[in-house]
Amino acid sequence: MWKVFTRKRVAYASIAVVIGGTSTYYFYPDSSKRIRKQQTQRLSIIKPQLLLSETYADAYNQIQTVVSSDNELHNLWVPPSRKEMLNILKNSGMKVKDNGEKEPPFDLLIVGGGATGTGTALDAATRGLKVALVERDDFSSGTSSRSTKLVHGGVRYLEKAFKELDYDQYKLVKEALHERATFLHIAPYLSYPLPILLPIYKWWQVPYFWVGSKAYDFLAGSEAMEGSHFLSSDKAIEAFPWLKKEKLVGAMVYYDGQHNDARMNVALALSAVSHGAVVVNHVEVMRLLKDDNGKICGARVKDNLSGDEWDINAKGVINATGAFTDGIRSMDNPRCDNIVAPSAGVHVVLPNYYSPRKMGMIDPSTSDGRVIFFLPWEGSTIAGTTDSPTELTYSPMPKEEEIQWILNEIATYLSPDIKVRRSDVLSAWSGIRPLVRDPSAKNTSSLVRRHMINVSPSNLITIAGGKWTTYRNMAQETVDTAIQVLGLKPLNECRTEITKLIGSHGYSPTMFIKLIQQFKLETEVARHLVNSYGDRAWAVAAFAHPTGRSWPAFGRRLNPLYPYIDAEVRYAVRREYACTLVDVIARRTRLAFLDVQATFESLPHIIEIMSEELGWSSEQRKKEFNDAVKFLGTMGLPSQK
Repeated sequence: MWKVFTRKRVAYASIAVVIGGTSTYYFYPDSSKRIRKQQTQRLSIIKPQLLLSETYADAYNQIQTVVSSDNELHNLWVPPSRKEMLNILKNSGMKVKDNGEKEPPFDLLIVGGGATGTGTALDAATRGLKVALVERDDFSSGTSSRSTKLVHGGVRYLEKAFKELDYDQYKLVKEALHERATFLHIAPYLSYPLPILLPIYKWWQVPYFWVGSKAYDFLAGSEAMEGSHFLSSDKAIEAFPWLKKEKLVGAMVYYDGQHNDARMNVALALSAVSHGAVVVNHVEVMRLLKDDNGKICGARVKDNLSGDEWDINAKGVINATGAFTDGIRSMDNPRCDNIVAPSAGVHVVLPNYYSPRKMGMIDPSTSDGRVIFFLPWEGSTIAGTTDSPTELTYSPMPKEEEIQWILNEIATYLSPDIKVRRSDVLSAWSGIRPLVRDPSAKNTSSLVRRHMINVSPSNLITIAGGKWTTYRNMAQETVDTAIQVLGLKPLNECRTEITKLIGSHGYSPTMFIKLIQQFKLETEVARHLVNSYGDRAWAVAAFAHPTGRSWPAFGRRLNPLYPYIDAEVRYAVRREYACTLVDVIARRTRLAFLDVQATFESLPHIIEIMSEELGWSSEQRKKEFNDAVKFLGTMGLPSQK
């Protein structure tokens, strides 16, 4: 499947990656061989003078070090274009075996490009299965980009497990704590430990919260982060100066993980592609295909950007569409009962002066019993979440009463000197959590807090429920089910516990220093690139245009308040399948989630760059602008804008 290159050409290919060269996989017709040896690089764009450049030579040495210390090829790899992916899907017809039987080109067709869908694609591809994935909108365009950004076991679930003697809750926490450790191992640049402070205002709560925190540590076992500990009131104020001092008796500090959810989702999609999966966004399933025996054998799909329609044949279909699970299930059986109970979770983003840079806070007992987190994230502060029934929609809107409730609740824990103002809200969004009812259970009225896998009589495999932290385990169980139900023959067992995601292989916490030295980037920008792209930050920086100044020499910001630069837009289009303006502002960069006003002001600049890359007409530019403004309306942009 892969074409072999000599060592000398691979060395040149390393430089091609650093300078943003256009390299790609070559997919051969006989994809059943699926043997990855080495990738092909187009080297014609390398100019001789670049080989003498100290900047690129140093970057070359950096990547060579990476390759010599890791056998993986990800650092030399650039994904095939979306057009190439579409051509593979359109031209992959049924194959005829020697005995005359027809065989589909794919083992699995996965519907849904959120965390669960892309995680399942990666799991199946690393087992040697032939995988295709289609997503109606963009990777992480739904719930997966609208989370609380925590990688956690769930302290409140542990409390319920003990209070209600609920073994399922206990298993959920135990599983999530293990996955938390895996998360931080396979994507170290996108996820990291975060201390979370739990303020205590009643003396009798001290032993209660101390025991709960220590039980949380104990369940994590050898995979625990730093141990939880108690702080006196003075130390608590020193760690979190914004806290209300009156009647404060102390605080417990425990550790969980945090991550950049949409960037993680994109990394999962790219990693699946790097292992041979065919992954395409903005392609919608119109109907499911069934064979003469009534078993599902593929889907009719539509490219929402071009309008083209065609069939994709596969041995089985996995429904991983999250909150929209019932839409795919109804294509299989129009009379099936809905199993998703959508629940809205609203978050608000406040300026960074509302919290310390490296410590969060939790309010475990709000006025109505819900839990609120108060967390630093991407240089700002996230507060949320609510949890209330909602209607299913593609564009959920945060309700004003929910926003105000969050602000009122956090005000009760902050010093009276701090006035929590509605005008301080930089962005607000609502995510739909897909709580599910197991249709095979006797009591279908109860919601499943863990994930649920269901196989219909026609072999539609549905994975629903769960949470971001447990996506990998959900994917593993889903692929295990597919192998058993469909009689698939993988080449190996599940490997996703040890398979690092794209960008992780050469990452180190100090690599931002090299970027500063070689590209003369601002420190904040260099840190941001490394924390968003890992070892791919070299390739992103290589797309940066000169600023015309001595410092920074490269990296024009999209908005002066945030570290996102022009090169990220070009990289998103060329290397990360960004097709629309919303793809870039919401999920390749996180600007729309951080500050809707700053995003609105940056739209013309971003449109200009994307127009150069994609050749947009004036009509397309206007459409993209209008679509982006409409999207920003769901993120809190005032209607008068």
